[in-house]
Amino acid sequence: MTTHVPPPPDGPEDGGRIVDELLTEALSKRYLAYALSTIMNRALPDVRDGLKPVQRRILYAMNEMRLNPEGSARKCAKVVGEVMGGYHPHGDQSIYDALVRLAQDFAQRYPLVDGQGNFGNIDGDNAAAMRYTECKLTPAARLLLDGIDEDAVDFRPTYDGEGEEPVVLPAAFPNLLANGAAGIAVGMATSIAPHNAGELIDACLLLLQRPDATTADLMERVPGPDFATGGVIVEPRAALHEAYETGRGGVRLRARWEVEKLERGGWRVVVLEMPYQVQKSRLVEQLANLIELKKAPLLGDVRDESDERIRLVLEPRVRTVEPEVMMESLFKLCDLETRFPINMNVLDRTGTPRVMGLKPMLQAFLDHRREVDGRRARWRLQKIAARLHILDGMLIVFLNLDEVIRIVRFEDEPKAKLIETFSLTEIQADAILNTRLRQLAKLEEMELRREHAALTEEQAALNARLDSEAAQWTKVADDLRTVRETLAKDPELARRRSAFADAPAADLAPPPEAFITREPITVIISDKGWIRAAKGRVEDPSELKFKEGDRLAFLVPAETTDKIMILASDGRVFTLGGDKLPSARGQGEPLRLLLDLEDKTGLVAVFPYRAGAKRVVASSGGYGFIVPEDELLANRKAGKQVLNVGEEEALICLPVSGDHLAVVGDNGKALIFPLAELPEMPRGKGVKLQSYREGGLRDAVLFTADQGAGWIDSAGRTREWPNWRDWLGKRAASGKVVPKGFPTSKRFKPK
Repeated sequence: MTTHVPPPPDGPEDGGRIVDELLTEALSKRYLAYALSTIMNRALPDVRDGLKPVQRRILYAMNEMRLNPEGSARKCAKVVGEVMGGYHPHGDQSIYDALVRLAQDFAQRYPLVDGQGNFGNIDGDNAAAMRYTECKLTPAARLLLDGIDEDAVDFRPTYDGEGEEPVVLPAAFPNLLANGAAGIAVGMATSIAPHNAGELIDACLLLLQRPDATTADLMERVPGPDFATGGVIVEPRAALHEAYETGRGGVRLRARWEVEKLERGGWRVVVLEMPYQVQKSRLVEQLANLIELKKAPLLGDVRDESDERIRLVLEPRVRTVEPEVMMESLFKLCDLETRFPINMNVLDRTGTPRVMGLKPMLQAFLDHRREVDGRRARWRLQKIAARLHILDGMLIVFLNLDEVIRIVRFEDEPKAKLIETFSLTEIQADAILNTRLRQLAKLEEMELRREHAALTEEQAALNARLDSEAAQWTKVADDLRTVRETLAKDPELARRRSAFADAPAADLAPPPEAFITREPITVIISDKGWIRAAKGRVEDPSELKFKEGDRLAFLVPAETTDKIMILASDGRVFTLGGDKLPSARGQGEPLRLLLDLEDKTGLVAVFPYRAGAKRVVASSGGYGFIVPEDELLANRKAGKQVLNVGEEEALICLPVSGDHLAVVGDNGKALIFPLAELPEMPRGKGVKLQSYREGGLRDAVLFTADQGAGWIDSAGRTREWPNWRDWLGKRAASGKVVPKGFPTSKRFKPK
């Protein structure tokens, strides 16, 4: 496809403006150019100074305006205009937004702009307009710019070609990791957490001492991020190690809180530090919504009592709950806990996007510092050489001062005469002629020679350093120690803000029943599958009413906080919340509306879940095993298949409360064997309990050897089995005929 633009009336026929090009190729080329521009000139920081182009241009422009930390501030509008007019041809608002962020102490771990006026707050309020605010550089920014006038870095033409801007700043400390970065480009993004600069410098020094240091070694100096707003990091150390090793991962960060004791055993929680990049006003709104929608039943009220310091007060609904339980529930429901993503995608020194780990990032910074120090040394050598050249000329003048003064006063061409008389260069002659006669007369040989010797010594030291790689790295280490001391002058800025805590164990999280009022109930299930829950305990089941033709099947005492487990004849186990059962004021609801149960599927057992408990399950075919109740929990309406029954049915579901199992078959034979012979399994068919020629399993019972076995007759009386040991055998044996007096129903207790 071609694009055609009509030529001007007086021009050639096609105007030279017709391009034959496929539309797909044209779009791909232009989109690629846009993507590269976004990646390299907008979204991703440079690994050497940790800055994006707009941030670098702001700092450089402020440096050119001499807005030093010890000086006075200037209007932000003036700075924005300077940046936009000379370096950054984009909207003034985007420049001001970047400047504001560089000044916010809750966004930057080490602010690079000292802002005076309203620069926003942690509640999410915007900064005042640029005409109302003022700014200047901070000491940390001066460290990034130190050496910018000493040929420390390369410069490139500005967008209009009328000036120059630095490609990268000298960066005396690892700003990329110290302040972090975030940005979204085309097809890639970056997210780097801020760190403590002192710890980063310690890691750099370790890397200089031991180039083979591993990520684990570096983490002894840099244990993890250090966020501007503090908080508590609960990410496991192994996960942090993987993130630092691969450059990708995440950090779980929680608000820092403490408990304030009140009168009469009351208490409240006070949040003192917010998770990074969480707006306090938005968090308060979240908590208020949770209370209103009753999604946080443990939380009674929230108040913001903050002034210059964060103070968020959380009142519990009832004081009987533990503070840790309430906070664990809130961590899962709102931004009191966040996960900061780590994607250390940066531009390397060649401008190529790369995902780097901790060690490659620190090494790239050290290589940059070595190059900066080398360039500054060579720049200094040039200055020394120029000064020594002039000093050599001055020494000649001192030795012939009268003749020099005569030539300057009386010769028509003093410069040429000086060059001819004393064999001077033009530079030396110009320096002499530019010096006042009074100053020439005051020249002292000792002073000149002292300066000459000092510069010569400095020159030799610089040349020796440039010739020795070890000396260069020593200079890098010395500079880093000096920077660490400079940053340590502000204790509040230097201290670690984010603490570490072990990741909470799973059982520390508040269970759902913590949100439910704990009350006794009785679960009632009829023979036709209607379920309801009566408050309290049902002492007389005969008073219960059912639909015509229906009767009681299960009567299970429980509590509203219990999970009610139901084993169906097809081997599936279902779970219902005790607080969600229909009320017993009516006839209840059909169980098949609450669960995916077929009409022909019966119920085998109903019981409340108990953590850590175990049950013996078996099918009518005589196969069974021991299963932990934790494995029976099912969150789906369709339940969980636990016992594989095939063409048989689930028959037995007994709590493990003994050490022997007695089984009886349809053939009237009984067998007793130790419970230890049954395997423990989460699901399956199980093992054979008893062998049968015809029929299958009829009933089973658990008992302890000390108490002995027995059964319950049709009259409800307990009958002992005095010689039960005669029926002891190996599992899967056929057993012996039941003893005399055993119920004709061949069951240990009537249904």
